[in-house]
Amino acid sequence: MAKPNFIELPGVEPIPILYEDRSVLAIDKPRGWMLVPFSWQKTQRNLQAALVSSIAAGDFWARSRGLKFLRFVHRLDADTTGVMLFAKSQGAVESYSELFESRRMEKTYLAVVAGVPKQTEWICRLKLGPDPRRIGRVRVEPKEGKEAETSFRVLEAREQTALVEARPFTGRTHQIRVHLRESGLPIIGDDMYGTLDRRGMALRAVKLVYHDPFTRKRVEIRARVEAFCHEYGYDGKY
Repeated sequence: MAKPNFIELPGVEPIPILYEDRSVLAIDKPRGWMLVPFSWQKTQRNLQAALVSSIAAGDFWARSRGLKFLRFVHRLDADTTGVMLFAKSQGAVESYSELFESRRMEKTYLAVVAGVPKQTEWICRLKLGPDPRRIGRVRVEPKEGKEAETSFRVLEAREQTALVEARPFTGRTHQIRVHLRESGLPIIGDDMYGTLDRRGMALRAVKLVYHDPFTRKRVEIRARVEAFCHEYGYDGKY
């Protein structure tokens, strides 16, 4: 049975499958989907719940693969697009989660920021913690915060914006967003730490690199960047 290279869910555009092996499946997550526990049903944009329902219904994309289980092993914010990794078994969930927790998963993002950086490369190590004044928001906490580290590299700069590559070494909530805001470069469309934009938040997960915990082979998963870059006025040759 031929397996489609996309996931079909009701009422939305097909979601591209970027990579698949016996243990994991990676998708190009669209904007607007939340990654929340399956037990929380307060939003119709709960991606985990939608996938579980689709598998249970025997939808073709899942049936053609013999899928019975699929669960995320890391999270992307609702308005962040790009590479999202899911495990096909509980054992794989544990093994791949450990890759993220032990910082052996190389993550690369692209962001379009308001402002022009003063340097072409820099590292931000500001500690982060929850903002007690607003649920869901993160702020710099020099004393009580958790360690966070992100390296940044300017790929192209214009008069008022810049395209920046971000590589988070740690995986704190809103880490890239807050580190860029604290660098004086809020992400375009980030309504929590910057300003609204009709195009949405300009943050995209473009690459994951790791060594398969079962086979030890190197795996590199990429998401396309051209449409994202073009939307914000860049040529996408990165």
